Amino acid sequence: MLSAPPPERSLAWPVAHPLLWFALIAAAHVATRVGVSSALKWDEAEQMIWSQQLLPGYGTQPPLYTWLQWGANALLGPGVLALAALKQTLLALTYALMWLAAREVLPPRAAFWASAGMVLIPSLGWFSIRDQTHTILVTTMACGAWWMLVRIVRHRRQADFAWLGLFCGLGMLAKYNFALFAGALLLAALSMPEARRALLARGWWWTPLVALLVVLPHGLWLLGHLQQASDGTLRKMEMGGRSPLATGLRELAIAWFGSVLLWALAALAAFGGAWWRRPPDADADAAATRTRWLAQVGWRYLMVVTLPLIGMVLVAHVTSFRDRWLLPLMCGFPLIAMAARPWLDTLRGGRRMTWAIVGFALLTVLVAGMRPWLAARDKTPDELNHPIAELGIALRQAGYDGTSPILGADHMLAGALRTRFPLATVDACGEHEPPAPCIDDFLTKVARPGGGWLIVSRADRLDPTWWTDTLKALPAGSAAQGTRSIELPFHMVREAAAPAHYDYLWHPPTRQP
Repeated sequence: MLSAPPPERSLAWPVAHPLLWFALIAAAHVATRVGVSSALKWDEAEQMIWSQQLLPGYGTQPPLYTWLQWGANALLGPGVLALAALKQTLLALTYALMWLAAREVLPPRAAFWASAGMVLIPSLGWFSIRDQTHTILVTTMACGAWWMLVRIVRHRRQADFAWLGLFCGLGMLAKYNFALFAGALLLAALSMPEARRALLARGWWWTPLVALLVVLPHGLWLLGHLQQASDGTLRKMEMGGRSPLATGLRELAIAWFGSVLLWALAALAAFGGAWWRRPPDADADAAATRTRWLAQVGWRYLMVVTLPLIGMVLVAHVTSFRDRWLLPLMCGFPLIAMAARPWLDTLRGGRRMTWAIVGFALLTVLVAGMRPWLAARDKTPDELNHPIAELGIALRQAGYDGTSPILGADHMLAGALRTRFPLATVDACGEHEPPAPCIDDFLTKVARPGGGWLIVSRADRLDPTWWTDTLKALPAGSAAQGTRSIELPFHMVREAAAPAHYDYLWHPPTRQP
């Protein structure tokens, strides 16, 4: 057993109440998102479509986030509130789980910098607020795994092995790159005698058993849908190309260092040369002794998790790395850094570090509220500038009954319309999919014989030939009336800006249900 950390000192807000701070920031983001726009971003719209039913798998992504979104929709109704509430709850939980891990071994302020400091990782602090889903969830589970690792090494309780297995199983159901995180963390921990003895202590088998039981149902589905689950990811990573290896290595370096640079700069500005100087006192030695094992595991973890990424460049010729892909792999960096320098908690620069974190967190709330207004200053309005609420009203006035199936020419419009018509089944055509097979699937699998249906498109995301091909694919007579148009002003744009243009075809029911 390791010695307990020193008693906590009385600290100023928000360090003394980090869980409440995380909850308040999350609530502010929920209120901001609900007030900003009724339109949806890419991942939000995807979830609105997928969460119409519970399935063992959804295309290229594991199912856990969509299952949670289904539950949020059932509780709050399918809409922006359900989307924002789920996302911000997971973000608050992400920070809370890392704080629980950090407070096991770090002084209070250092634990706050290791957890709330993750807001300075751009893909978590900002881009996750703009539009992310599965990445947020897998990062939540990664933070939970860090917490359980620290608890197992400190306390060696069998229940913690079961909890670690639960976080690992849920992590795999969140996003498949959790496997790289878990494998690297395990190897790094087993390489240290202190951590190895704890991980192989009595009850260790609970971890693989619980993880396997959690993953098994989806794993059986995955065996029959492996190509469907992997094609999209491989395409995004641009594997097998002939670009120079330097391109892939450069992209990896940008994503890797870009993930930690802002936090590192804030810490360097706050503490300066204290990063390299240990205060000559007993408290600093005690703090360093208590966290040395975690720092060593952490640095080894960063090395182990980076080597496969380099191998992907050298062997598979991967040339594209996005910051969000590395987020669950790099979210532990602040914890590792603070474990290496726990005595920084005693220095006066800590106030600057706390204000940097709090200031950036508040800035994200402000900028999130200004997104549609800022986007409207450009020539092309953002998705959040679309007048979705007004479009729903206009479609009802045009005769749409609010319950007949809807097909969107793109998934962002389809997902947004589901928030306006929650009783309707909504489907969407793929971004590069020809209209004919999409229309056929919609009419045979979604629309009811003799029932009504609605097809809607928006001009800014439409191929010029889409409607021509669509009308040809429809059954004879169903498109006799042709398409109609709706023009509505974008939100928050200049008065001279062109309006949003939507085309639709409403086919009323041919018989009473």
